[in-house]
Amino acid sequence: MQILETVKDPEVPVLSVVELGIVRDVTVAADGAVEVAITPTYSGCPAMHAIEADITTALHAAGHPTVRIRTVFNPAWTTEWIGEAAREKLRAYGIAAPGHLRRGEDDLIPLLRGRTAEAVACPYCGAKETDLKSEFGTTACKSIRFCNDCRQPFEQFKAI
Repeated sequence: MQILETVKDPEVPVLSVVELGIVRDVTVAADGAVEVAITPTYSGCPAMHAIEADITTALHAAGHPTVRIRTVFNPAWTTEWIGEAAREKLRAYGIAAPGHLRRGEDDLIPLLRGRTAEAVACPYCGAKETDLKSEFGTTACKSIRFCNDCRQPFEQFKAI
């Protein structure tokens, strides 16, 4: 895990793949291979091939010649796996961290006609008077917002 803490997410380079919650488990098999279980942030994430290659490269460089990557889809990745320290790193980098999900007793996500989003604080000035400008930012996992106080555009990591 210490080695994987150095592997940065290619789309959000301020966070490691461990901090982002992509790395689920690391074990050493009987044959000495390092096995890494990862969960993509979403099933179509284009960065997963790069992440797998970066994990393999980092482990090879640390002296582990055999690396096996296993993709785990269940349970599905959630932004709740991003810890508070990583959320602060996102803010300092200029990306609003995802809000915390409010789930019901049955853990189902209700389908609604209107959005009921919590206020998103600007990562630059902290103001909560921000507007959603686009559901999709530089990547599908981020949206574009605008701060009405400091007039700065910024990305927000979507909560899923």
